[in-house]
Amino acid sequence: MTQSIVVQVGQCGNQVGCRFWDLALREHAHVNKKGEYDEALSSFFRNVDSRKSSGGASDIIGGRIQHLKARAVLVDMEEGVVNEILQGPLREVFDSTQLLTDVSGSGNNWAVGHMTYGSAYREQIVDKLRRAAEHCDCLQCFFLIHSMGGGTGSGLGTRVLSLLEEEFPEVCRIVTSIYPSAEDDVITSPYNSVLAMRELTEHADCVLPVENQSLVDIMNKIKHMTHGGKSGLVVKQESTVISSQGGLSGAEKPFDGMNNIVANLLLNITSSARFEGSLNMDLNEIAMNLVPFPRLHYLVPSLTPLYTLADVNIPTRRLDQMFSDAFSKDHQLIRADPKRSLYLACALMVRGNVQVSDLRRNIERLRPSLPFVSWNQEGWKTGLCSVPAVGHSHSLLALANNTCVKPTFMELRERFTKLYRKKAHLHHYLHVDGMEQSFFLEAVASLGSLIEEYSRLDATKARLMLDAPRLSIAT
Repeated sequence: MTQSIVVQVGQCGNQVGCRFWDLALREHAHVNKKGEYDEALSSFFRNVDSRKSSGGASDIIGGRIQHLKARAVLVDMEEGVVNEILQGPLREVFDSTQLLTDVSGSGNNWAVGHMTYGSAYREQIVDKLRRAAEHCDCLQCFFLIHSMGGGTGSGLGTRVLSLLEEEFPEVCRIVTSIYPSAEDDVITSPYNSVLAMRELTEHADCVLPVENQSLVDIMNKIKHMTHGGKSGLVVKQESTVISSQGGLSGAEKPFDGMNNIVANLLLNITSSARFEGSLNMDLNEIAMNLVPFPRLHYLVPSLTPLYTLADVNIPTRRLDQMFSDAFSKDHQLIRADPKRSLYLACALMVRGNVQVSDLRRNIERLRPSLPFVSWNQEGWKTGLCSVPAVGHSHSLLALANNTCVKPTFMELRERFTKLYRKKAHLHHYLHVDGMEQSFFLEAVASLGSLIEEYSRLDATKARLMLDAPRLSIAT
């Protein structure tokens, strides 16, 4: 069995990571009724009690998880979120060797996170990564979770990414990046995001972009359905957007639902690494099969179902709708419409009571409506994990390498240019030791080059879309 390590950087990265560990423990407890430490648990947890092989899921259910340690490294230059985790139900899952905090934060400044803290804490970060790796028999992947808009997530997060490439060049690096909305309250977020984009393009194997605004839209739609729709409809406690009492102490917070959606993205992408299935997808195969061009490694995630209503069952006949929903813009975690853009490749990661024949039948049904590049018409990768997500009979994560990410990047460049043209707030960055104005120019040039690469591919899609029959997807 292979193992993976989750690296959480910044406030957002640690909040999402916390929800991932919370939901993962619930998932394993739901499956592992005997509470024994097994291969499924070993993929993301290690057993620190050598005297016995049990103490796993039974302790998870009771909240006594002192025998399990998450394969994780938590980094934040403010103490708040990490301290909250250490005071909550998940406090036993981490120990001091896995944590790195400061008190002052990065001041929403990429340069402070990347340059100042990146240099000051370099050796400590490398040491914690090595310690985590030493506990693995067969390290397969690093999952980095961070945000793009703030200082620590964008700056130190991408510095950690470059250290992962430097120290573990053969280990896959999959990054979940939370992109700020246009109305983000961090005025310097366009600078931070564009500076981070260059690092992601150069050092990641795969990036799963998630937009804050898309998460807000999804939550508002669910709220409307449950409160403004039919009377009596409520969302199940164990759905994607609700997880009862979370790993952070206190009541559910407004952003917990948004964080749960991202955590479920990670649960689904790691399901084949944690559980058995008839079509297990190796994590290394994601980059190998979905990234034909090294720089074009941004994979658009969509997740379905996003919720389960308490009085609604999902019969098998709705299985086809689940596959259709995965290609609907309403289920994308960025505001994009892949069906109107060009596919380079696509992965379908299915969980639950779904047959291989159902999977293949739906691919054949959808294929005519999805414009693929001419040289990769068979560019599908599939995974089938028999263990469903808690609260669902079946679920689906689609990862699309698609040119539809281009508008998101263009919008980001436009917001950057508006700030940079006025030289607004630039002095806060240039006062940081090691930071030069050339970093801004090189970063926006890198983003422009990325956009141009997508544009060249897009130029071939018009003919394909004219030739392809359209599929009407119900919403």
